[in-house]
Amino acid sequence: MPQINQFLATYPLLLPVISIWSAIWKGLALWKAARKEQKPWFIALLVINTVGLLEIIYLFVVPKFEKVALRKQK
Repeated sequence: MPQINQFLATYPLLLPVISIWSAIWKGLALWKAARKEQKPWFIALLVINTVGLLEIIYLFVVPKFEKVALRKQK
């Protein structure tokens, strides 16, 4: 535990910056999942905390797969 305290004392702005970063991405991803009525994604994004990684994947990678799936249907 002392190592964590020392690390946070050395970098006091790191935790607030990571929290804000995560909240922004989570908000954007939750908003998009709600607008598209994608309940499984909404629940996963709400429950799983990945410091923005899952949210970024959902926002930028998943739409590409959706476009490919739509093209295959036509």
